[in-house]
Amino acid sequence: MAAGLRKYVEAIGGTPLPHGILNTPCTEVRDVSDEHELLGVEWLALGCCPVQSWSDPCLDDESPGDVSPGDGPGTLGKKEFCRPVAEHAEPITLYAGAECSAMGWTYAEARMHAQATLDLGEQHGLEAAFWRSKLTADAVDLTPAEGPLTIAQGVAALEGCMAEAYGGVGILHVPVRASAPLGCCDLAREDQATGGLTTLAGNCVIIGAGYSAANTGPGNTPADPATAWLYITGPLVIRRGPAVVTPDRPGASVNTRTNDRNVLVERTYVVGTTCTVCAVNVQV
Repeated sequence: MAAGLRKYVEAIGGTPLPHGILNTPCTEVRDVSDEHELLGVEWLALGCCPVQSWSDPCLDDESPGDVSPGDGPGTLGKKEFCRPVAEHAEPITLYAGAECSAMGWTYAEARMHAQATLDLGEQHGLEAAFWRSKLTADAVDLTPAEGPLTIAQGVAALEGCMAEAYGGVGILHVPVRASAPLGCCDLAREDQATGGLTTLAGNCVIIGAGYSAANTGPGNTPADPATAWLYITGPLVIRRGPAVVTPDRPGASVNTRTNDRNVLVERTYVVGTTCTVCAVNVQV
């Protein structure tokens, strides 16, 4: 098909960023078909309760001798128990829609274009949605009253927060606009075995284009100029449903009043994380 003197060619394809939320070994992506899982999930938090140390009072020379370990009236032999909390994750539905004149596009072409749009942009869209629905909603703000930290100080503060609350490998969430200093300050390195990014402490790093588009703090407060928000969470498990095309047949895709063809492709995700979310504002 010609457009004036120009020749019509195929669209320019693209590749999602390699360290985003769906392309990194930091996250576990599960393709699921169970509709119940895609309505949201709930679980008991694991690893958020501290493992305590205990000394047997019977081995102490000053022990009164009548305190039963774990059952005594005093604090000397008392062991603490932690009740796991219930955590949950809500569904996020992303979509891509294609619209064109029915005279210029077949149903198959419109469907293919909408699907390709979703495939290329789903990572960006999921990052932005997760940032808004979880990170900014639940984070503890570590930014001092004096103002934004350097990026090295910010990473240190976040990793300290995660270490105190969880102790396992966490995930650092970094907008693209703040990613360059990670390299020049040697804050993140590529793992040659997995291809993922990790910090010196061993936490994973996600660099998100969708994060950069949002760049808001707790409560969705916009970042000040020349600053960015960083977050840290526990591990991520992403449940991803199948792509659903609407309508599922050619005839129903045409609006007879305008002669336009509309095809929609949707996909539902449930992104779960655990224990705590911490945030800090840094200078970029």
